[in-house]
Amino acid sequence: MTRFLNPLNQRRWWVFKQHRLGYFSLWAFLLIFTLSLCADFLASEKPLLVTYQGKIYTPFLTTYPETTFGGELSVGPDWQDNYIYQRIHEADGMVIHAPIPYDFGTINFNRPAPAPPSAENWLGTDDQGRDVLARILYGLRLSILFGLMLTLGSTLLGVTVGALQGYFGGRVDLYGQRFMEVWSGLPVLYLLIILSGLVDTGFWSLLIILLLFSWMPLVDMVRAEFLKAKNYEYVLAARAMGLPHHRLILRHILPNALVATLTYLPFLLCGAITTLASLDFLGFGLPSGSPSLGELIAQGKHNLQAPWLGISAFLTTTLLLVLLVFIGEAARDALDPKIVTGGQS
Repeated sequence: MTRFLNPLNQRRWWVFKQHRLGYFSLWAFLLIFTLSLCADFLASEKPLLVTYQGKIYTPFLTTYPETTFGGELSVGPDWQDNYIYQRIHEADGMVIHAPIPYDFGTINFNRPAPAPPSAENWLGTDDQGRDVLARILYGLRLSILFGLMLTLGSTLLGVTVGALQGYFGGRVDLYGQRFMEVWSGLPVLYLLIILSGLVDTGFWSLLIILLLFSWMPLVDMVRAEFLKAKNYEYVLAARAMGLPHHRLILRHILPNALVATLTYLPFLLCGAITTLASLDFLGFGLPSGSPSLGELIAQGKHNLQAPWLGISAFLTTTLLLVLLVFIGEAARDALDPKIVTGGQS
């Protein structure tokens, strides 16, 4: 991979690899993210593959009527019932299940809820009889994707506002700073609670609401870099040559400002995941029934007789946040000019 990088970025990658915890955390995070993206294959109440009367079916992709497998109803089969399995086995068929034969909403009626960990439910079930491991797997995917999208949106908005303020200065900077002072003084948590009561909070609506307030931490950083870089000699020379503003910003100043911004992104992602978990814990986040780490933590609080709920959610959330912090520390060292040019690791 390094052969496609220029010498400076090769040096940065080398410094990143020397940060052992950060390098290991990056691969661990990518592994967790990849597994969460494959949640539909790893945790599904519908079989991955069924062979019946010489034909192959994929129930987890397509809903087949029960009559397809020798049943009597024209609706989809209940894969938690042994009836349909008997019909398949009588025809010498085969059923291949996912490693976790439950999805995030499947209720295990064979065990009292909440049920402790067992061979049937590796991390037990919650207070509604749903498999905890399946909900954690789907919850990780939801939390990481939500955090990545919020981080990307916050970065684009924060960098844009900071670049305009720092580059143009004057009244643009003055009015922008006054607006940010007022906007940052708003009680964000109370506003989120009020807005969640006015609108039906879903994935996208919650993302937009949080995006309204999450872009501000990057503005000051980018603004300071632009205020400094716009007075560099090569920028002044490019301006004297008549280069338009957008080319000066995108080509000559923004790359320098992004170095400091990139070091902040893992911590911004960490904050986005924490915010989502906090809102779900308080009951103002995603709709009821959604796979959520915060909702699982709340269940652990309300079901102290079932310690596996709180322990599983706490360890999962802690592991995810610790990995992101270590990645952020390694990225900070890799993008530090003193370390990169000084040959220190």
